[in-house]
Amino acid sequence: MVDTQRYARHITLPDVGIKGQELIDNSNVLVVGAGGLGSPVLMYLAAAGVGHLGIIDDDVVDLSNLQRQIIHTESQIGVAKVDSAKARISAINSAIKVTTWNERLSPDNAREIFTGWDLVVDGTDNIPTRYLVDDMCNTLGIPWVYGSIYRFEGQVSLFNYNGGPCYRDLFPEPPPNDMVPSCADGGVFGVLPGVVGAIQATEAIKVILDKNQSLSGKLLLYDADNMTFRTLNFSKNPATKPDLAEVRQMFEEQGWCVNQAIKGGQFEEPSTARGAMFNHLSVAEYQQRRAAGWQPFLIDVRSNNEYAQVKVSFTDLQVPHEEILSIQDQIPDDKDIILLCRSGMRSQMAAMYLLNAGFSGTRLFNFDGGILAWSNHLPADIE
Repeated sequence: MVDTQRYARHITLPDVGIKGQELIDNSNVLVVGAGGLGSPVLMYLAAAGVGHLGIIDDDVVDLSNLQRQIIHTESQIGVAKVDSAKARISAINSAIKVTTWNERLSPDNAREIFTGWDLVVDGTDNIPTRYLVDDMCNTLGIPWVYGSIYRFEGQVSLFNYNGGPCYRDLFPEPPPNDMVPSCADGGVFGVLPGVVGAIQATEAIKVILDKNQSLSGKLLLYDADNMTFRTLNFSKNPATKPDLAEVRQMFEEQGWCVNQAIKGGQFEEPSTARGAMFNHLSVAEYQQRRAAGWQPFLIDVRSNNEYAQVKVSFTDLQVPHEEILSIQDQIPDDKDIILLCRSGMRSQMAAMYLLNAGFSGTRLFNFDGGILAWSNHLPADIE
């Protein structure tokens, strides 16, 4: 029976009503992580009346969390995050059923934990877990809402929804290990996860209500510093498949992002030749191509301050990744284009901006590992 008093504001919405609130009441949503993103997601889903919430997290509440992880309080410092979050959810809505796992999500427990949920919302901050979430949801046929935050920037998308694209369609290959900074290393603007998490919760409720409009096939980019939203479109690649063996390697080995394009000493064509949106270029691939006389156009998409500190000596253009379309008329039509950032993530965003502006993916090469990989393996090029 729907609590008409509690959910009166939902019920009065023509697109929700009693039937819509019943769908919310009967839904089952698993949230991976009870930190910065998981906090607003869990609180809004509980307030909306999601009948059964699952939480998996192996961490405990720390004082440094409270700057952004609003589901926790000072009185919960030292308490397992899943227990702290469960207590807060019960305080918001005592009718909600909450199931918790005080453990790390891994290839060994993911299938058991994910089975039976209608939807997964990811609030983690590491690359291996995102690929695990994507592959497991793809395998089990579960849609999932993606969110990512770093410094002043956030991203949101919806994957595996009604046959739509998955995370691997957007990011076919992981960046090299140890080259993607965590929030602890790079910092995060305290209110940023509140905005991004609220958008994730919005997408989750829309999926439950089976709304036609969603972020499936779209990547929403939020820049809190400039207070801008942008949307990039991407498509499903029929050749993309889950690779749980690769994910297990990422979890178990130190070099979990070893590039697979060089096998047995033989060069293979990069990802775009196999159907991805743009090319992924490793250091080894670049060296082989350069030795054969390749002369691409190099664009550094880091910030002005980063570029001033260290750069490739023969860089052709430098522009922050979010501004790359402002210089598209300076990009030659007759050359391949290498996009370079710190570790290879912002340059992927720049590649997608250019794709959406009409550039051919066969001409775009994302330098995986970014300036860090270039400095480590090609120091003679650095100034």
